[in-house]
Amino acid sequence: MARIQLSFPDDVFCFETCIQVRTTDINGANHLGNDALVSMLSEARARFLISCDMPDGDFGGEGTILTDLATMYQSESFFPEVLRFEVGAMDFNKYGGDFVFRVTKAESGQPVALAKYGFVFFDYQAKKMIPMPESFRSRFN
Repeated sequence: MARIQLSFPDDVFCFETCIQVRTTDINGANHLGNDALVSMLSEARARFLISCDMPDGDFGGEGTILTDLATMYQSESFFPEVLRFEVGAMDFNKYGGDFVFRVTKAESGQPVALAKYGFVFFDYQAKKMIPMPESFRSRFN
């Protein structure tokens, strides 16, 4: 069976936030569930965009759509650990790129996961992809 292998350059990460694992994030195996991790990635992405003065989904009147998600799990996490989410953006093309994440245990630095969200810019009224605004691209040169 094929396995996803993700790796990102250290210098791509330009934002960091911490999120505590809640009791509701724990699955039947008594560790952080994959669905909860995906929700935490979305929260980290939203915090990242706010830190760039770009509220989630509002880039000068246009929005973004996430096109894919790849996650490589590296270790378990448990309640009430605090996880560090490092976030960046890379692999830009005409319409979008990737939001990338490195998740570690805040106390020990132990790797928990690597992930990436593909995204494109989208005009919701016209129902079509649109080119990435230069105001977004220029923040990551």
